[in-house]
Amino acid sequence: MALLNMSLTSEYEMWLPNKIQNAKRQCESSDALPESIPSVPGTLPHFLAEPDDAYIVKSNPIKLHCRAMPAMQIFFKCNGEWVHQNEHMSEESIDEGTGLKIREVMINVSRQQVEDFHGPEDYWCQCVAWSHLGTSKSRKATVRIAYLRKNFEQDPQGREVPIEGMIVLHCRPPEGVPMAEVEWLKNEEPVSALNDDNIDTRANHNLIIKQARLSDSGNYTCLASNIVAKRRSASATVVVYVNGGWSLWTEWSACNVRCGRGWQKRSRTCTNPAPLNGGAFCEGMSVQKITCSSVCPVDGSWDVWSEWSLCSPECERQRSRECNAPSPRHGGKFCEGPSQETENCTEGLCTQNRKLLHKVKPPSNASDVALYAGLAAGVIAVAVLVIAVTVYRKSQSEYGVDVIDSSALTGGFQSFNFKTARQGNSLLLNSSMQPDLTVSRTYSGPICFQDPMDKELMSESALFDPLPDIKVKVQSSFMVSLSVADRAEYHVKAQPDTYPRGVSRDYNTLNNRNKSLLPPGLSNVTLKPELRTVGIFGHLGGRLVVPNTGVSLLVPHGAIMEDTSWEMYMIVNQQESSSEILLGPEATYGPPGLTLSSPLALTIAHCAEVSSEHWNIHLRRQTTEGKWEEVMSTDEESTSCYCLTDSHCCHLLLEQPGTYALIGEPLTESAVKRLKLAIFGSMSCNALDYSVRVYCVDDTPHAFQGVVAAEKSKGGQLLEEPKTLLFKGNSFNLQVSIQDVPQFLWNIKPFTTCQEFPFSEVWCSNQKPLHCAFSLERYSPSTTQLSCKISVRQVKGHEQILQVYASVVENEKELIPFFAQADCTVTSQTGPKAFKIPYSIRQRICATFDTANAKGKDWQLLAKKLNIERNLSYFAKQKSPSAVILNLWEARHQDNGDLDSLASALEEIGKIHAKSPNSTEDLTEDCS
Repeated sequence: MALLNMSLTSEYEMWLPNKIQNAKRQCESSDALPESIPSVPGTLPHFLAEPDDAYIVKSNPIKLHCRAMPAMQIFFKCNGEWVHQNEHMSEESIDEGTGLKIREVMINVSRQQVEDFHGPEDYWCQCVAWSHLGTSKSRKATVRIAYLRKNFEQDPQGREVPIEGMIVLHCRPPEGVPMAEVEWLKNEEPVSALNDDNIDTRANHNLIIKQARLSDSGNYTCLASNIVAKRRSASATVVVYVNGGWSLWTEWSACNVRCGRGWQKRSRTCTNPAPLNGGAFCEGMSVQKITCSSVCPVDGSWDVWSEWSLCSPECERQRSRECNAPSPRHGGKFCEGPSQETENCTEGLCTQNRKLLHKVKPPSNASDVALYAGLAAGVIAVAVLVIAVTVYRKSQSEYGVDVIDSSALTGGFQSFNFKTARQGNSLLLNSSMQPDLTVSRTYSGPICFQDPMDKELMSESALFDPLPDIKVKVQSSFMVSLSVADRAEYHVKAQPDTYPRGVSRDYNTLNNRNKSLLPPGLSNVTLKPELRTVGIFGHLGGRLVVPNTGVSLLVPHGAIMEDTSWEMYMIVNQQESSSEILLGPEATYGPPGLTLSSPLALTIAHCAEVSSEHWNIHLRRQTTEGKWEEVMSTDEESTSCYCLTDSHCCHLLLEQPGTYALIGEPLTESAVKRLKLAIFGSMSCNALDYSVRVYCVDDTPHAFQGVVAAEKSKGGQLLEEPKTLLFKGNSFNLQVSIQDVPQFLWNIKPFTTCQEFPFSEVWCSNQKPLHCAFSLERYSPSTTQLSCKISVRQVKGHEQILQVYASVVENEKELIPFFAQADCTVTSQTGPKAFKIPYSIRQRICATFDTANAKGKDWQLLAKKLNIERNLSYFAKQKSPSAVILNLWEARHQDNGDLDSLASALEEIGKIHAKSPNSTEDLTEDCS
């Protein structure tokens, strides 16, 4: 029997290879494994281990292996071709449990083999195993070359976010095989989302911190790795800042004076919380003061003595007095001295019990004679002093004094400084006298007047009422006298009902104003009420303001004749303008028949970065036919009008009413216009849609108010503080794009992430706003926050980034800030309260500088110190050059109400002439 088995086995072993070779040839010819191979009875092979997908790292080959049972033979087939038998490494074993044969085969695959393969799919290999019953195939295993590129497709960007805001750091790792895995490092330590619900790293490799904490500040790095290498992104610095908040107010302090009028204060600190990491400091005042008063103690004073009593039997008489003139009150001291007196009433002749009671010598009358003589001398001295003062004041009535120092101005607005002008001048108050600071008040007026009652406190009468007759000493030894008589000019007289040249008295009715006051060129123009203002002005002058437009008109004191009133108007045109570059709003003032004795000051805001090298700015006036005529260029000399161009406003001195406009002519491609950028947002009809609107408008108050009015009607929410962009005249377009929108929270409509304005539309926008919109859609109603960046840039020019962190919930919207007093109604002021310089001081400045003298203190020096050095020929033809210069100063400083610049100029002039060795003698001559 054993011999029989050995014989069958040897025959089988000789027969099997031939069958395998035939099967292999059949497979090669058909590109497929045979379904079965003739075999002895048994089972189909099944794979105990199949080849796995593999990656070739650098030049190292990989091994593929498979194991099957029962298996007589196993071969690899790669990319449809059999692997040569010599390339196989095989091992055989017997399964101890079943006694079946187990065969394991391995092959090597090199980098060169994979690179040389150019098939439609990846390089692959498969095992084929044979048994007595048939064949089995393993899974296909792919072989790929592993790599990881160096550069990240998107590096994380640094952020500055408020506490409890959302932080989103984007990271797109480098391309690689296999795909790189991403982890985040904070300050070189791994960031784990497993133990912190506030951190999410699952969304497309991004790091999301839902509510920022102070501890989240740090340097964040995106780390990408696979089997080949590790790559680190650039670090992104995240700063979590805290805006400051006020603490509670402290209790009011005790009154600073023991009695009388004083003040109390209370304070608070910006520590609830304190600003951290660059957060904004608290807005508002840290100290509040209120006035307080307490009753002062009154010391008692004796009343007059009573009459002497009758002589008593003891030869004495008495008299008394009471401490009631006044009586001591509130803790005051009682009167010092006796309340009764007793004296002998018989001059010592009275006796009692035959004894002399008193020895009194007769009184002498010598002391009474000396007393009366001294009183007579004092009366004579006072009379002489009064006569001397009267003569001195008459000699000073022609304003022969100099006012060239800041104390002459700040004395009327801040605090007084009383000093002796020079030795021997008895007309000035003693230098030891302290000023009454309670009469000092500084007024800073807005471009439209919110509170006219506050401004009245600046009148000189209110300031000087506590001081009936004072001398204000200035530091440079020049002196101006402000007496009671000077204050009469501040009492505004009622204007008589007189109107020039047949102007109807009906001008007082608002219903008849529109057509009668407009010039012919604007007779058919429909104007919005808020862009037109009217006021009645007389000899005292005043100011007209069109709110929130940057346009105002100054009517100087004395420009209108006495006993005459004009009803004047001012209009800002909102109609379509010409194709030229309009730098500010078109402004009209009138009426047309207005006659004045001195020029008015018209202020118009503009949007140009002023430079004589790059801009030529023209002033034009509209004719009665509606055409525009050239008035002057702002850089040329002219005696008909004057133009002073500041960084944001142009101040015009004009004598002819009409419509005026500033037209810009760019000289080079470096000419720049300022654009104001603003972002507004609002919910759409669909509760999940949100619209973000970006406005680009000329940087003038009038142009921006058009945007505010439009957004107010839409219920828009201002998403970021407006910023300024410098737009060059280089013919390149303006691009607006939205970036860093959280893709897992918001969807943005395709092809709208970047929009563009043509250059011509921006350069010639002429105060008309341009805007584009981005439509976003929330994936879930629970998304209430939007964070993104808006980039506004000119191609080959400047760029401005506006960071948006906003709530899109309807009830959390804030009102649109108007950036000006949009609701103010007081648009005109008349009389002294419309001016910063008190009229009496203004008169003395003009008297000092209008006439040239040996020391050179004339109006040209005043103009130079006030930075007015061009076109001085215009002032030379004026009746009072100094008055016109001060009118121009008033127009330039109407917003800040600060006299520092004028005071500094006068003080500097005083210091220059104080260096002269004969300055004291010259001063004496000027004051005499």
